[in-house]
Amino acid sequence: MAKNNNNLDELAVVLSWPVALFDRHARGRLWYIASSFIVLILLGLSYFTDNFLLAVIVVLGAAIVILLDNREDEKIDFSIVDEGLILGNKFIDYDDLRNFSIVYKPRQNIKRLYFEYNNVLKPRISIYIDDMNPLKIREVLLNYLQEDLDREGEPLSENLSRLLKI
Repeated sequence: MAKNNNNLDELAVVLSWPVALFDRHARGRLWYIASSFIVLILLGLSYFTDNFLLAVIVVLGAAIVILLDNREDEKIDFSIVDEGLILGNKFIDYDDLRNFSIVYKPRQNIKRLYFEYNNVLKPRISIYIDDMNPLKIREVLLNYLQEDLDREGEPLSENLSRLLKI
């Protein structure tokens, strides 16, 4: 169910907080040296194997990392409303979502709220909880969605992303 921006203002907001558009990882000089070395090795490999596509992918990947690294932190509003979720200006109906899960491990700085779509081709939604009370979020979401109790940690993709600082 698509809602336009005018209708979004009419929805009853249950919970709302600002979230970052993307995670920013602290990268030191060693990370830049190692990643430059890896890029050069991959470019050399693409040259010696006549693999032009690999060179294009490596250059595009490096360009994206550099562009995102120089971008300022942007925050958008995330809201849980009575009919769905609002992420910035995008409305997501509860009918489009399969379940939610909360991974809250403050000592490891993992405070995440995950939503899985019914459509397996759509990516998982990952929201940083920050200082919000995870029990209150869970209590509210249980009125609208099932909870995935099997998820005990963050997904492998996010774990690798945090480990590799990308």
